[in-house]
Formats: sequence, structure tokens, C-alpha cells
Amino acid sequence: MKGIGMTLGTDAVTNNGRRITRNDLEAAFGKLLGEGPRTTAGIPAPVVVAAAVAVASLVLAFLLGKRRGTKRSAVVEIRRL
Repeated sequence: MKGIGMTLGTDAVTNNGRRITRNDLEAAFGKLLGEGPRTTAGIPAPVVVAAAVAVASLVLAFLLGKRRGTKRSAVVEIRRL
């Protein structure tokens, strides 16, 4: 893509002849964006597991109740005289 201002090659980044590692990238992004707050570190693991089990059991109860309701419901036919 010549003419747009982008050049391909090793001129754009100088890395002193060594490979760029994951730690180098994390350090650079850390400087650029700053260290973000750790949101999941404050929640204990048993609380997360209990919440997931509660949600799963509610969904299961809803689906089973919905199925049972459709099996037991009477079909009522209304005819006009």
C-alpha cells in the first residue's frame, strides 16, 4: 500500500535486534493504559459457584414447569351457535 504513508519493514519499530515478548507488550500496554482494577479478585469463588447453581436451578425449574403446564392444560373449544 504505497502512497498512504505506511511503510513495511523493520524501520518503524526498533527492538535492538531481539524478539518482542509477551512481557514487553504487557509492560507497554500497562504504561499506555494504566493498570486497571481487578474486579473478580474481590469475589470469593464459593459465592460465584453458588450464584451459578442458583441460576441454573431456576432455569431448570422454569423449563420443567412450562413443559408440565403444556401437558396438563385442557384444550377448550368454543363454538358459536
